[in-house]
Amino acid sequence: MGSLEEARNLFSRDRYASGLSGAVIDEIGENYAKCSMPITENHRNAYGGVMGGAIYTLADFAFAVASNYDKLTATVSLVGQATFLASVKGDVLTAEARLIKDGRTTSFFEVSVTDNTGRLVAVVSFTGAHVPKKDSV
Repeated sequence: MGSLEEARNLFSRDRYASGLSGAVIDEIGENYAKCSMPITENHRNAYGGVMGGAIYTLADFAFAVASNYDKLTATVSLVGQATFLASVKGDVLTAEARLIKDGRTTSFFEVSVTDNTGRLVAVVSFTGAHVPKKDSV
């Protein structure tokens, strides 16, 4: 398993998640990633709540890190399904992605998204397809 710094360097190329939305990788492990994102005014909707798209972006980023870092093949999402359970009360979101099932051609991950008050905000499931890695990212 590579280092946390190597993972951060690799996924810094994901400009939408890490650049635009501010997501960072906090922890990595085998088929696991924990990522966080501070909430800014740019993450809010017209009513002041956190946009579902911001929550989903963080979950998708955690899935990407958990399913792709230090792997021989790449994983791309086939299906992503979000269930939003509560509004965000804190000012930081955290997503933890865990592998549930890994098959020959597909995998299934579950991502729990919480805020820094401990509130479970969303659960997002991803079905991923294993594909050959491209020579360049």
